[in-house]
Amino acid sequence: MIKAKWAVAVLLALSCMSANAGSQVGKVGYLLVRASDGLVYFTIEGAAKIDSPACAKNTYWMIRDENSEVGKKQYAMLLAAQASGRELTVRGMNTCNRWSDGEDLDWLQLR
Repeated sequence: MIKAKWAVAVLLALSCMSANAGSQVGKVGYLLVRASDGLVYFTIEGAAKIDSPACAKNTYWMIRDENSEVGKKQYAMLLAAQASGRELTVRGMNTCNRWSDGEDLDWLQLR
């Protein structure tokens, strides 16, 4: 019985921990697409990136799946923002699945 109560307490404590997902606002700094593996990553100029997960040791962002419909739309929005000079709001997924030291992109908002 004590073990069960302890396990429940640990699970409750873990569920209360907040997950950090990075965010940033600014203009597209650089945008890179690699032929070797299709990786698309970019930086945002302006305000510093905040609330990134520990795995995101660098300031760039990654499109998680550049071959998906969402990834293609995100890439198109990045190109449009860079070409027009408009700012973006960027929000991460709190993961570094596409590359081990850059946060995966969740959404973009053209400002």
